[in-house]
Amino acid sequence: MKLYYAPGTCALACWIALEWAGADYEAVRADYASEEYKRINPLAAVPALDIGGPRALTQAPAILKYIVGLHPEAGIGGNEGLVNEFEMNETLSFLASDLHPAFWPLFFPQRYTTDESEAALQKVKEAAFARIDRAMQHLDKLIAAGNGHVYQGKRSVADAYAFVMARWTEYTPKSWREYPNVAGLMQRMEQDPAVQKVMAAQQG
Repeated sequence: MKLYYAPGTCALACWIALEWAGADYEAVRADYASEEYKRINPLAAVPALDIGGPRALTQAPAILKYIVGLHPEAGIGGNEGLVNEFEMNETLSFLASDLHPAFWPLFFPQRYTTDESEAALQKVKEAAFARIDRAMQHLDKLIAAGNGHVYQGKRSVADAYAFVMARWTEYTPKSWREYPNVAGLMQRMEQDPAVQKVMAAQQG
């Protein structure tokens, strides 16, 4: 398998999950602008996971679930039972559909205004802060309910996904350190050998 990634992106969550699963894979830094990568993922986005099929797998939550299914022995997916599996899907959907988009105006302000002046772009960025904070507060509550983890008191792909995005709050006035339960998770993740390996390797 080949995981295509870019530094600092959600693809790192998939990379961490592959490490936790003990999967046989290769991490490849993607060149968004290249025609070669657009043939791998026409959306020119990461992550993409090439499993040797007719097309690469895309979208972080779906890839995370694929890794879970490929390596059930790793125990990083949802617990058994329909309601438990729903809760995992609900959690991943929150991370993908609420937390992740909250950062888009911060990173891509030009998408949200026709005024290209620096003042206008700065206002778009600042407008993102309240939504980011609201999503981070919800994440903090999930971790509190999960006894230090995002999902049901256990290490799972949801921890990896949340970890990568929570780091983005470093670009806002309120970083992850100001959310007590998030801070606890982040500190534990930073001490995880697989996380340390991925975070060091992404810069290579």
